[in-house]
Amino acid sequence: MAGVMLSLDDVRAAAGRLAGVAHRTPVLTSRTLDERIGASALLKAECFQRGGAFKFRGAYNMISSLDPPQRARGVVAYSSGNHAQAVSLAARLLGTSATILMPADTPPAKLDATGGYGAEIVTYDRYTEDREALGAALADERGLVLVPPYEHPLIMAGQGTTALELLEDAPDLDVLVVPVGGGGLIAGCATAAKALRPGIRVVGVEPATGDDTRRSLEAGERVRIPVPRTIADGQQADIPGKLTFAVNRQVVDTIVTVSDDEILYAMAFLFDRMKLVTEPSGASAPAALLAGHVPEVAGARAGAVISGGNVGAARFAELMAGQ
Repeated sequence: MAGVMLSLDDVRAAAGRLAGVAHRTPVLTSRTLDERIGASALLKAECFQRGGAFKFRGAYNMISSLDPPQRARGVVAYSSGNHAQAVSLAARLLGTSATILMPADTPPAKLDATGGYGAEIVTYDRYTEDREALGAALADERGLVLVPPYEHPLIMAGQGTTALELLEDAPDLDVLVVPVGGGGLIAGCATAAKALRPGIRVVGVEPATGDDTRRSLEAGERVRIPVPRTIADGQQADIPGKLTFAVNRQVVDTIVTVSDDEILYAMAFLFDRMKLVTEPSGASAPAALLAGHVPEVAGARAGAVISGGNVGAARFAELMAGQ
């Protein structure tokens, strides 16, 4: 993958590995949503994916691609929750073990789910410790294979199958709206979308307090920000990945931001109108549509990725109080 780093063929190869393993998630519509945004919206509901989020696609694609001796030694990953669950589940399905570094303030539902898949959990302080350094040290110490949350071509290719499926179901999309954390989902999705439909516009969505990718694309180089304080815990990256940024600067058209209040409004809308439970990060792309932040969307066919639904009942009720 030298040079191009990621291609439609890579995404299609990932789709082959995931066939019969990952769920083909539904594409959902809402007349009320269309009326609110003045466009035709098609929502790719990755909240129904195995593990509750899109992350399973990339994790399974990478772990299933390892040589048998590598896979047998076990894998290690760092994650705020969704990648943790994805790696744990994929490892179990592929007959190996997983060790997961998770922030101490990870929502309990994600900690419980990760442990439930059989992973060993090691916690750290996301605000004072470097998870990448901790993960690399743990991999070296135990002889494990590091499965990063986004910084690997096989991870990006796996995530890109989200858009591959969406465009198979809705091939005439004008715009694709994708949440952005570390950038792996949008890198894979934009690569597939631009190859299949060159005229499509790809719009990334970040929390207003976590706009590291927006700033980086504007600066033409990776920009580090303080760890974002936002309810969207899956989008608390402080700097884009080297590989994801290299891809995204070529295939992403623009980045917009949403406030926590706009995310909460979208979560309530999706629950009330479409009976969908989404976590805050999972609702950020629909939030951008509902808030009118996606440029030139009027009259368009807009695809949007609901990236996950891993939120516990108590936390969901807490977030929805007052909405």
